[in-house]
Amino acid sequence: MYDTVQIVGSLLILGAFVAALLGRVAQSGYGYLAVNAAGSAVLTVTAVISREWGFILLEGVWALVSLYSLVRKAAGRPVAGAH
Repeated sequence: MYDTVQIVGSLLILGAFVAALLGRVAQSGYGYLAVNAAGSAVLTVTAVISREWGFILLEGVWALVSLYSLVRKAAGRPVAGAH
């Protein structure tokens, strides 16, 4: 079950990334940001359970940045897109 949860979290992030590369979603859109936040939050929790400090840092920051971007967007403030 643990591996399945990790795979689902990874697929959420990778799916959003591929969709953005294919032009299906905007990187500053709610869908992309929400899926990234969810996937990285799931992976952060699994990293905490297994005490994988590098992945806690990576996924934790990824989740926080995605959530921050969602809050900015909801407040009507600009969200940085791809460069």
